[in-house]
Amino acid sequence: MDYEVLTLAGLWNSGPAHWQTQWEARHPGWVRVPHRDWDTPDRDEWVAELDAAIARCQRPPVLAAHSLSCSLVGRWAASGSPLKIAGAFLVAPSDTDAPGYPGCTTGFQPMLLARLPFPSIVIASSDDPYVSPQRARQFAQAWGSEYVEIGNAGHINGDAGYGPWPEGERLLRDFCEKVHR
Repeated sequence: MDYEVLTLAGLWNSGPAHWQTQWEARHPGWVRVPHRDWDTPDRDEWVAELDAAIARCQRPPVLAAHSLSCSLVGRWAASGSPLKIAGAFLVAPSDTDAPGYPGCTTGFQPMLLARLPFPSIVIASSDDPYVSPQRARQFAQAWGSEYVEIGNAGHINGDAGYGPWPEGERLLRDFCEKVHR
């Protein structure tokens, strides 16, 4: 695939069994955006790190985000950055407004429900412990995103059995083709 893809891990980063890590190993040009503090992320710091990573790209990248970093994408879009992205592939967005959401983040509440100014797709599970299907659909609608529910898939991460996740990689490839037409 001849697209620049930046992967955005969620809270606590994505370990070796996670689809993001495995895709990066198969596609050396796909780069994870580094973050200073995966355990207690600060919105403003993380938005600045994402902006710097986008600035290093040769052309507008596709962002492949998981969990909390789906909210990061929205916060970056609202930051006023003059930089552009081709689109956002948003997997298992976490609901930071949910009562049981870990309280170790700064600046991600309330959930930002503004339309994204670029193409996007939300991939969700029907039994994700960090977001209900109803809220995931609400996010997709508010963000102007296509919505794909893949059934009982937990948080769509390594712990839920989504390591290589070839179906997800196919969805990402299809999305990249669509946004680069």
